[in-house]
Order: sequence, then C-alpha cells, then structure tokens
Amino acid sequence: MAKGRAFARQALRDWGWGETETSEDTLLLVSELLTNASLHAHGCNELVLTADETALRIEVHDGTTALPVRHPAPRPGIPGGRGLYIVERLSDRWGTHAYQSGKAVWAEVEASRLE
Repeated sequence: MAKGRAFARQALRDWGWGETETSEDTLLLVSELLTNASLHAHGCNELVLTADETALRIEVHDGTTALPVRHPAPRPGIPGGRGLYIVERLSDRWGTHAYQSGKAVWAEVEASRLE
C-alpha cells in the first residue's frame, strides 16, 4: 500500500494537485481501495490513476469477480466495515465493474476540488 500511496502522491504532484486538503483525502481513498483489495480480493493487480479537466479517477483492479458490499453504516466499537463508507464519503462518485477475470473498484474526485 505504501508504494501505491507514493505513486498516487507523485501523480497528484505531477498534475499540480499535490498540496491541497482534497489531495490528502485522495491519498486516503487510494489506501482504502488498496486495503480492501488486499483484505477481500487477494491483493491489487493494478492501480490506475487517470485525470482530465473534470475529474481524477482511481481504479484498483483485482483478480476476483465478487463485487464489494458496503455495510449500511459503521458499527461503533466494532473494527472493520468502514472502508467503502470512507470511499463513499470522500469521493464524488464510486463504483465497480466486473470483467472476465476480475473487477475494478473505482472512485472519482472532481478536479475542481483538487485545485
């Protein structure tokens, strides 16, 4: 996960989005998506960051087709179950798409929030 965060941090800097509060939230999104892949899908096969004038998109690809399920709400005092809740709260959009040999879980952050 540290390598994924470092990669994302450098990409944000390269795109001129490295020193904002939202860029820190974006790094947390990367961490949560990578952690979920590690805990529930035998790890990340690929981390993809793309950006255009409207949004930054984070995709974490893994080798399982089982789609993630977000708990309705985190349960106080019980560990776990917060990853997708955090992704939902910090991103502008998130979702999944399955393909033949796995899936991608993605999150998007509006570019205007990163400036």
